[in-house]
This record gives sequence, C-alpha cells and structure tokens, in this order.
Amino acid sequence: MPRTALVLGARVAPDGAPSAALRRRVGHAVKLYQTGQVARLILSGGAFDGAPAEATVMADLCRDAGLPESAFVLEPRARNTRENFTCAKPLISDPALIVVTDTYHARRARLAARGLGLTISLSCPPAPYLPALKRSKLALREAVASLWYLVRYGLLGGLSGSR
Repeated sequence: MPRTALVLGARVAPDGAPSAALRRRVGHAVKLYQTGQVARLILSGGAFDGAPAEATVMADLCRDAGLPESAFVLEPRARNTRENFTCAKPLISDPALIVVTDTYHARRARLAARGLGLTISLSCPPAPYLPALKRSKLALREAVASLWYLVRYGLLGGLSGSR
C-alpha cells in the first residue's frame, strides 16, 4: 500500500541554509522514499525572519538527493507544529500517515495530529549526540509547548499518549 510521509519543518537561516534538524529530517524521509517505505513526501514549513520557506529548502534537499519532483509536494505556509497538520491536511489522502520529525519533537507532533483527528505513526531519524545543556533546553521547550497544546487545544486526554 503506498504511504505518505509528512515531513515537519525546522529552522532555516536567513541565507537559506538548513539547520541540522532540517537536514536530519529530510535525509530520513529521503531514505524512507528510496527504500519504498513511502511513495510520497509532503514537505511542510513556512518562512521566518526573511528566510526562504522551510518546505522550499526541504525540496532543494530532496532534489539534491536525487528524488524526482513527483516524489514530493510542498506545503509552505505552516509556522508551527499544529499548522503543519492543518495546512497539510488537504494534501493527505493516506489514512496511514507517517510523520517524520525528531524524537524530542514527537510527543508534540502526536498531540497536534490527535487534536485534528489524524492517526499517525512516527518515524524519527537517529538522534545525534547533544550536550546536556542543549538536551535540557529542548526538553524544557517541548514540555512547555506540549502543555500549551494540551490546554489551548483541549487535549488533556492526550496525556496518556494513546492513539
């Protein structure tokens, strides 16, 4: 059964250089495509601070990896995790959606999808070594963002992590 992967964006520098997280996510999605685990990629992420849209930079990385244009579609408007799903929802025809993001971001991605009634499976690239301070900052950021999603979008039942 052909499957679709939604690749969640990550920071792009004002000069268009992709962050390590963006490279990691796209590299993982490309491997999923090249090994036949997915038939199509939805690249989702908007523009910030004068930089090109994350989706545009992801498309360039996919092209550089040799993927044909028919392998991916761009969603260049999303500015946060919830918008990744709301903006991509019209492009999603596959009920077995795979979401590509980093492990530290996976819980919030699952909450955002659940809040929109989407059932997803996660596929996360191997995590790089991160210094303790960086790991702590990411954990704190994601804890606060997840709490915000739970309260803002009425997902308090999402604490169990089910679905």
